[in-house]
Amino acid sequence: MVRIIAFANQKGGVGKTTTAINIGASLAAIKKRVLLIDLDPQGNAGTGLGFVRASHRQSAYGVIMGTANITDNILTTAVPNLHLLPSSQALAGADVDLLDMENREYRLRDALKLVADFYDYILLDCPPALGYLTINALTAADSVIVPLQCEFFALEGVQQLTDTIAAIKEKWNPDLEILGVLLTMYERRYNVTRAVDDDVRAVFGDKVFKTVVPRNVRVSEAPSHGKPALFYDFNSTGAQAYLRVATEVVQRTEGGYYGE
Repeated sequence: MVRIIAFANQKGGVGKTTTAINIGASLAAIKKRVLLIDLDPQGNAGTGLGFVRASHRQSAYGVIMGTANITDNILTTAVPNLHLLPSSQALAGADVDLLDMENREYRLRDALKLVADFYDYILLDCPPALGYLTINALTAADSVIVPLQCEFFALEGVQQLTDTIAAIKEKWNPDLEILGVLLTMYERRYNVTRAVDDDVRAVFGDKVFKTVVPRNVRVSEAPSHGKPALFYDFNSTGAQAYLRVATEVVQRTEGGYYGE
């Protein structure tokens, strides 16, 4: 059975796309069939996997608008078992284009039915905003991973997201759950990092992943080479952290665990 996971945080710069790419690659490395869907108009997930936007016609935009078949828009990446439904600049206008469409909150969910049986995991990289693209992702998803940078305003942004998730559950997707909160760009030597870590674990308890992702130069360099960290520098601390997070994801999803 496919597990559909959205990566969401309306605050930018928290490592959301990096996390989606690297968890996707790590799941693929442990023989899971993975589809990564880039819903961010910036298209960074595709870039981080080595695709130049102008070099392909495939896009999530037509799939969501109902003008294109999802199976015709999926790209095979250089990572075995990992496929990509890429972004395009047209997604920047999706919120406006969806306004007058029927079932506008369910467009992605309905499109995914055609490919769900081919994958173990479908990962949805959301834009850093709470518009219709993010609503479509949260309506289609079983669960959400919230990447969270350890900084002063971190919990404020997460509270807004949890309120949104609660609204989505009430209106469109009653089964949606937070799979986990992932602490990213972790600098153990900083007092603020340890303080945020303590606060987040006090609020979310077991929903916070045991693994934290350290700030790591190799993880930062990997996208410029079009590779996930695991395939750029397998032994780097960042790559190994994401591999451990992927193991936790499998334990929580395939073991039916969502914390307390």
